[in-house]
Amino acid sequence: MSNASPINIPFLDLVAPHAELKEELCQVFSAALDSAGFIGGPMVQGFEQDFAVYCDAAHCVGVGSGTDALRFALIAAGVDSGDAVITVPNTFIATTEAISQAGALPVFVDIDEATYNMDPEKLREYLETRCDFDHGTKTLVDKKTKRRVVAVIPVHLYGQMADMDSILELAGEYGLVVIEDACQAHGAEYFSRKENRWRKAGSMGRAAAFSFYPGKNLGACGEAGAVTTNDADLAQRMRMLRDHGQAKKYYHDVEGYNGRLDSIQAGILQVKLKHLPAWTEARREAASRYRELFEDSHSKISLPYEPEWSRAVYHLFVVRAENRDELMKQLGAVGIGTGIHYPIPLHLQNAYKELGYAKGDFPVAEKVAAEIVSLPMFPQLQAGQQSRVASEVASFATAEKVAQ
Repeated sequence: MSNASPINIPFLDLVAPHAELKEELCQVFSAALDSAGFIGGPMVQGFEQDFAVYCDAAHCVGVGSGTDALRFALIAAGVDSGDAVITVPNTFIATTEAISQAGALPVFVDIDEATYNMDPEKLREYLETRCDFDHGTKTLVDKKTKRRVVAVIPVHLYGQMADMDSILELAGEYGLVVIEDACQAHGAEYFSRKENRWRKAGSMGRAAAFSFYPGKNLGACGEAGAVTTNDADLAQRMRMLRDHGQAKKYYHDVEGYNGRLDSIQAGILQVKLKHLPAWTEARREAASRYRELFEDSHSKISLPYEPEWSRAVYHLFVVRAENRDELMKQLGAVGIGTGIHYPIPLHLQNAYKELGYAKGDFPVAEKVAAEIVSLPMFPQLQAGQQSRVASEVASFATAEKVAQ
């Protein structure tokens, strides 16, 4: 183990950006106190307008969390009790919670080992071999569960978009609604070969869910989320769902939820949104530095793969190492923070035992889960800190080689 600086390198630094913006953020709180406008109003509307523009979407509906965003999008799109929705097993459980809470059953397909996102070929395989399809009515039914399959949720994991052209093409062929899980992908871009242009996360599916949990690239100072869509009717249904189903005060067209975005959080997000492009560029520069450092160190870890059709925003910088747990232990011993996103694929979680999946059902997701480790990544990450991370990883690799 090499001698290291006594100064710790956090996995995520939430103090620095808030210190920089403290005066602006306090003004948001002061304005809310002065007006007593805590729910709805100009702050929420202002953020919704700005975030819709940022995502190249026609509408944005602010809600209480990313989970609310995905659940409301599914319900508004017509997902109902007894339906099934396709997603991937390597994501945070909120993705499948939203499916279940909409009354549907989560169905998994495996991931692409290079991008960690939904593998369109595995999606095609599921549609062609595990479902019956009525071409006349465009009704898709899972052979095993007998449930109608109505939607697919590609997760833009770690800040990189899934291969949306391929997924949208399959969805169109089989009559599926596409809801993007963009909770880790604020500002990520995808080059659509079909349209011959770059598209933003949140602008390609029927709707897209965003989380503004504090650790996200665009994070609130508490819980918050939003849905973007180009469908005006869908946006209106979600506005009702978030507010107890009200078309106007005390007139309830449907039974809804309490899932509104707080005005203070909206104001905070509107302030931070102005800085997001610069923060995104800083993350991309940090990712580039990591690549150079690890190339020089011969540290024998697998670096993130960014296809030519992707502009990732590096919510996380996820590498792979065969002895991941030992690597994390060594980095932790010298004050370098790390994380695992995520250690157990959802199909093997206790919460989903009743779905009947077993180890080996999604081998790529399972293999990846045993090897991934997230290294420090945030806009204020310094080159010297990254050099130290790379040095410690290289030291670990050298020690392993000697031990062998």
